[in-house]
Amino acid sequence: MSRIGRKPITIPSGVDVSLVDNVITVKGPKGALTRELHRDMIVRTEGTELVVERPSDSKLHRSLHGTTRSVVANMVEGVTNGFQKVLDLVGVGYRATKAGSNVTLALGFSHPVEIVPDAGLELDVPINTRIIIKGIDKEQVGTFAAKIRDVRKPEPYKGKGIRYENEIVRRKVGKTGKK
Repeated sequence: MSRIGRKPITIPSGVDVSLVDNVITVKGPKGALTRELHRDMIVRTEGTELVVERPSDSKLHRSLHGTTRSVVANMVEGVTNGFQKVLDLVGVGYRATKAGSNVTLALGFSHPVEIVPDAGLELDVPINTRIIIKGIDKEQVGTFAAKIRDVRKPEPYKGKGIRYENEIVRRKVGKTGKK
């Protein structure tokens, strides 16, 4: 039995969960999320908790059990607290500036890079070397943060680039001179 899958999900007050034909809708103070679950997974409401069950012990159902539970738990967490990812810009002259809802990046290219947030996401630039991505959908926040990071990945020789807040970049030794 999946250790994650059998944990019940507590529904906080102010959150409404409805399930119709394996389409789950979670509404909360920050917004609403809808997702279609696998047709074999069973999600039931027991009082103030959601329980995810699997119909059999087949390999497919075992793999979906914990995943389905985590997806639903992230939906509940997102509509109550939301999610955020923090990106740091490391390098001489690397900076971000916010104009309206868009962010402009100066990353050593011959041109500035304009970042337009997806629907449901909010970009914040508290200091010019840090970008905070906020939203209620964990998958969307992570995917958008990865897209921004792909503009200039951290390189291993000088460590310059866009990296996640606690990301550790393995440094390499550069070339040595002739002996």
